[in-house]
Amino acid sequence: MRDTIEKWHEIVATNNIAALGEIVHADAVFRSPMAHTPYPSGMALIFALSNVLEVFENFTYHREFINEDERSAVLEFSASIGAKSLKGIDLIRFDADGKIIEFEVMVRPMSGLKALGEQMAPRMQKLMGKA
Repeated sequence: MRDTIEKWHEIVATNNIAALGEIVHADAVFRSPMAHTPYPSGMALIFALSNVLEVFENFTYHREFINEDERSAVLEFSASIGAKSLKGIDLIRFDADGKIIEFEVMVRPMSGLKALGEQMAPRMQKLMGKA
């Protein structure tokens, strides 16, 4: 799991989206801060993460908390979208092989969440075949 987190930080720092497939399980689930229903599949998770990395500006991780069983972690971040600043956390669960099986994002304040939703909704609709 720690190797996966290190790889995730490297992907974010280098914008090497192609490497996401190495750390995401095919049956992973993505839980968006804007959607009630989770997006099932590693493909949806990779799509969402790659798009949010395009949307976020000044993205920075600040702290990480790892559960003692090393099967889950919380990463605290900040970013901006245009003039709107936001803070958030990534709640990540891992399988026994260290691959990401669940990725849930929480964001605040509402103005930052709204700006994120305005940028991501059309992109996620394309994924779901609604655009």
